[in-house]
Amino acid sequence: MALNLLSMMPEARVVPNEITYNAAISACEKSGQWQMALNLLILMHEARVVPNEVTYNAAISSCSKAGQWQMVLNLFSLMPEARVVPNEITCNAAISSCEKAGQWQMALSLLSLMPEARVVPKEITYSAAISACEKSGQWQMALNLLSLMPEAKVVPNEITYNAAISACEKAGEWQMALNLLSLMHEAMVVPNEITYSAAIGACEQGGQCAVAVSLLGKQSVGSLNLRVAVRQQNV
Repeated sequence: MALNLLSMMPEARVVPNEITYNAAISACEKSGQWQMALNLLILMHEARVVPNEVTYNAAISSCSKAGQWQMVLNLFSLMPEARVVPNEITCNAAISSCEKAGQWQMALSLLSLMPEARVVPKEITYSAAISACEKSGQWQMALNLLSLMPEAKVVPNEITYNAAISACEKAGEWQMALNLLSLMHEAMVVPNEITYSAAIGACEQGGQCAVAVSLLGKQSVGSLNLRVAVRQQNV
């Protein structure tokens, strides 16, 4: 329906502008029509309508959801030529796309480009980059990213820690997984089922069955106590 309305505009002698195209591309993005989103971006150039960051964000998000990580990077590389500056949403979508494809090196490359583009990475950015490393078995790189977050004044959340602990799980680094679980408690970050599952899995991989059973017993009690402590601190 969005595309039908767009096609009717010339007949009604109404000239589409960037807002119109952005709305149509966003409709395609939400419907998973990444190829149509790209076609509309091409039509904008042909119609001499200047795309902005909203346009590229919607197109990149559309390709990212479809697993088209190479197309995402192509669009990202075209933005300077179009004189469109990437923002936080653009970078996060691009890094998330690399994360889903297991392209950890490209995810790190995009993360390193953010300061140059004057875009401040947030916890969602680091979480996606750490998850990309986790999926590729790069547990040391995942931990390195986690250690860089305080310097960047970014506070890790449960998603960040979960990705790092999962990286340790795949590598069988059970002691490091337990260290991260301990750091979560110190930082008053509440672990969830994913956290404990990854930590228990790391112990299992490392042949530490007794520690895994102990963690299983502590899971419900530890989470409850930490949630109470966090609430008291907030009050």
